[in-house]
Amino acid sequence: MATFSPPSPKTNRRSFIELLTLLGIGGGALLRTRDVRAAVTTAQEAADKMPGAKPWPGMTYRTLGRTGFRASRLVYGCGAALAGKPNDRLLNVALEAGVNVFDVGYSGYYRNAERNLAAFAKQHRDQIFLISKAPVNVDADETVTAEVAKRAARSWTMLMDKSLTELDTEHVDAYYQMGANNPGVVRAEELYRAFEDAKAAGKVGYLGLSTHENAQSVLEAAVETGWYDLAMIAITPAGWYDWNKRQILAASEDMAHLQPLLARAREAGIGLVAMKVGRLLAGRRWGGGANGKVFDGYYDKPFLEADLSDFQRSYAYVLAHGMDVVNADIQDYAILKENFVAAATSEQYFTRAA
Repeated sequence: MATFSPPSPKTNRRSFIELLTLLGIGGGALLRTRDVRAAVTTAQEAADKMPGAKPWPGMTYRTLGRTGFRASRLVYGCGAALAGKPNDRLLNVALEAGVNVFDVGYSGYYRNAERNLAAFAKQHRDQIFLISKAPVNVDADETVTAEVAKRAARSWTMLMDKSLTELDTEHVDAYYQMGANNPGVVRAEELYRAFEDAKAAGKVGYLGLSTHENAQSVLEAAVETGWYDLAMIAITPAGWYDWNKRQILAASEDMAHLQPLLARAREAGIGLVAMKVGRLLAGRRWGGGANGKVFDGYYDKPFLEADLSDFQRSYAYVLAHGMDVVNADIQDYAILKENFVAAATSEQYFTRAA
């Protein structure tokens, strides 16, 4: 049975009202569903609708490269969030607030996420930009011969077809080469022809990649080819995030010094999507790992004094320093709101545009 502590003497009126809401509305949801997360979400939503509650800011938008799509600066990352079960209620909260890009991935990694997104995506197909992705199964240091590239193209195409089946759709707006780490594959004409064939068949509109290993080399290769419309890169205020080591890549330049590369990518028509932005901070929330001050040295005093959490600060910074949008894994209402506020208000904290 869930238990709730009474407010401390320091609890303000707002927190007390939220607690009463949690006890009333959230408690009722808990009794009905036996789901603590659902109960907390119900209470938080109700608190945000109470008289005097501060409204969410209006979402801001950025054109995603040559796709021409005006994308919300927050991308709803559905992979991990929907791997276990659907959450149409939270997806609809995000959509109604102004989020219009939803990113998912193939079942071999994200289990049932595509299937759990399908009903929502079908219902709102004309309102959203839908992205999925799959790997090409080529090692980072593997020599990419014509035969290796043909094999990769066949595998990627097969996984794309499976994604369409899981999503119960004939078309996605973009499909990524997931976890791209081999520049040779990025440059492989066989992969590009596979995309062109899928596009001609009406399966996909735009080609993208996601990368959190060898990200700089991969992005440089994508720029050189002129083939890629979107690139989702693991980047932080301190520079490239190394997914394998769960730390900033050794010898990485910080984001301020990566501006020339990011500018070249944008000039090449590539829409830039940030990911893993706050992952280095996550240990503070879930135990172990880096603390919330790891990026503070990259911020000026006014930004450090802004009313933002450490996570929000990292998101706002990358959005103001070259990234068009940021992809966030959104598991519950509180995380949605936190990320939404950061994305929607990021431009307020910096005098120059991204």
